[in-house]
Amino acid sequence: MNFLAHLLLSGSEPAHQIGGLLGDFVKGPLPGSLPADLALGVALHRQIDVQTDAHPLFGQSCARISAQRRRVAGIMVDLFYDHYLVRHWSRFCGQSLDHYLDCFYAALARRHGQLPARLQGIWPRMRDQAWLQSYGEIDSVGWALDSLARRHPRLEERLLGSGEELMWHYTALEQDFLALFPQLQAFSCAWLGARQGTGGGKPVPVP
Repeated sequence: MNFLAHLLLSGSEPAHQIGGLLGDFVKGPLPGSLPADLALGVALHRQIDVQTDAHPLFGQSCARISAQRRRVAGIMVDLFYDHYLVRHWSRFCGQSLDHYLDCFYAALARRHGQLPARLQGIWPRMRDQAWLQSYGEIDSVGWALDSLARRHPRLEERLLGSGEELMWHYTALEQDFLALFPQLQAFSCAWLGARQGTGGGKPVPVP
C-alpha cells in the first residue's frame, strides 16, 4: 500500500495515522525514542503490508502488469491503488479528502519534532503541493512513478513510463482494489482493537 491507503487504514487516531506514514521512513527495529502511539501505527503499517503482499487480489493485480515490468509490479500497484482510493474516497470515508488531509497535516505539524529528518523535510511539500490528492489524476500517477524511477537507477529501465499500464488494465485493477480494500479496513480495525482493547481502531464511518 502507498501513503494515502496507509493513512486511511490506520484508523481515526492521528498518532496512528502518523505512524502509518512513518512506516515508509522507519526501517528495521523501531527507535527506542519513538513514542508508543506512533510505534503502534508503524507496527500496523507493517502488518498491512504483510497482509496485502500475501493477498490473492493483490497478487492478481500484480499479475496484470506486463512481463517486462513484473519485478516492479508491487510498486506500481501500490500507487495505482492510491489512485482508485482518491476516485472512490466517499465509499471508504465519511469526511471529504481535503478535510481529512487538512486534519492529518495539522496533526503532523504538532508532532513535527518527533519525526525523522527525512519526513520533516518531505511532509510540508506533500501538503503544499497536494501530492496525495493528485494521485486521483492518471498523469500524476505516471509522474510519480517516473520520478521514483529517476531516483533509483536500478529500477529506471522497468519503472520509467510504467504509468501507462494503469490505463491498459484500468477496470480490472479497479475491481481488484474495490474488492480488497474493505478487507484491509476490516483487518486493520480488528488489529488495532485487539491491541487497544477497545473499538478505537474503527475507520471514519461513512454516513
